[in-house]
Amino acid sequence: MIDEINKISGVAADATGHAEKLISAAGGFAGILLVIWVSGHYLGMQGAAMLVASMGASAVLLFAVPGGALSQPWPVLGGHLVSALIGVACAQTITNTLIAAPLAVGLAISGMYYLRCIHPPGGATALTAVMGGESLHALGYQFVLTPVLLNALVILVVAVLVNYAFPWRRYPAALRPAVKAQQVHNQLSHGDFKYALTEIGSYVDISEDDLSKIYRLAVKHAWQLSDLSEQISAGLYYSNGEQGEDLSVRKVQSLSGDEVIYQIVAGYGLGMVKTATLTDFSNWQQYEVILKNDVWRRIRQITFEGQG
Repeated sequence: MIDEINKISGVAADATGHAEKLISAAGGFAGILLVIWVSGHYLGMQGAAMLVASMGASAVLLFAVPGGALSQPWPVLGGHLVSALIGVACAQTITNTLIAAPLAVGLAISGMYYLRCIHPPGGATALTAVMGGESLHALGYQFVLTPVLLNALVILVVAVLVNYAFPWRRYPAALRPAVKAQQVHNQLSHGDFKYALTEIGSYVDISEDDLSKIYRLAVKHAWQLSDLSEQISAGLYYSNGEQGEDLSVRKVQSLSGDEVIYQIVAGYGLGMVKTATLTDFSNWQQYEVILKNDVWRRIRQITFEGQG
């Protein structure tokens, strides 16, 4: 019954650790602190109030889901800029606010679609350009550059700096350490995923790489098969091979040269994030595991395509 209610209401499972939540909160604080300062300088605190709201929405995307398609630099910059341009144009050419405001949002959505920069907070930016008051209207098209463009650049720089300290969160997503792909039996190809995303027909906030990873992990969960034999990889779980109170499971957050950053997800030190050398981590772990039916289960190894 509860599962059905969650499904209908859209309550998703939350696998985010406490550290991730705190990092996101700290990033949001730093980003909006600077945005308020910039907006207040050009519009005054009262005039900046509505614009800051749209940047607050951007902060949620940049710091809570930095790897999302809607959070990347071009959607952030393009989404805010095209929406600001359309909003100012509507404000200056249509005197009836009841028409200008919804038209600005509708045109902004269309513009973001065609320019491939869908960014939901852009709708709020377009709305602000129409309903932001006299101090904002007095800026005219200058509003697009200062404070909108400046604010967008400020929050992007903060996102790069805050997330860079954590390799698994690095922003933009292209800066994250690459995970070596391995070909396994029945694995879908690049063309298959591209076709699937195209056939959906509506915007999906997920990259092809993320979709491929989800597919691989789902197959592993269903069949308890490993596609990364004898290789320590980011995002996977490893056990010391013990049972009961002696069991310890670590999730690899990132790999950087000979350094492994991991989080303890079962056993002593639960929730702690630590660092070890790749050699020490490899010697500690006995095998890869996956959580299935609330039990950590060993992953069985399979033969890769092209291997003997």
